[in-house]
Amino acid sequence: MADEKPDLKILRIGVVGYVPPSKFNVRTALKMIRDSYNQLDELYKEIPKEVVSGWINAGIPKIAYREAVRRGWKSKGIAHMKVNGLELFPVDEAILYGPKKGDESQTFVNSIDVLVKIGGGAQPAQEEFMMRRRDKLVLHYDLPLLE
Repeated sequence: MADEKPDLKILRIGVVGYVPPSKFNVRTALKMIRDSYNQLDELYKEIPKEVVSGWINAGIPKIAYREAVRRGWKSKGIAHMKVNGLELFPVDEAILYGPKKGDESQTFVNSIDVLVKIGGGAQPAQEEFMMRRRDKLVLHYDLPLLE
């Protein structure tokens, strides 16, 4: 059940959402990240946290990783092999899986305990669906795109 707290040594928080070229209000996104992290910190007191995202140093993943570092949390990147050549966030651990976008989704979902979704396109929506099918906690934030 989504409101049951599993016995965890570390809470693995998956974060998905917009990445470039999508344009969104960065301040609003940061507020959403902080709100979600605060909720999870309160819900899972005393449990160390790790933020897991798409490894790139842009968009929602960049904001999520920076806030995790600010809080002293660990970080993990899970991405497809086409991220090579992009600016990557200096995560504590990285996993490359599959040759194209979306190949890493199953590995990503298998690697997290909860999901934070902030805006996003088809792949974040699919990963949210996968988590909900597993009856895992999802914190969903609607973030409108800017024109």
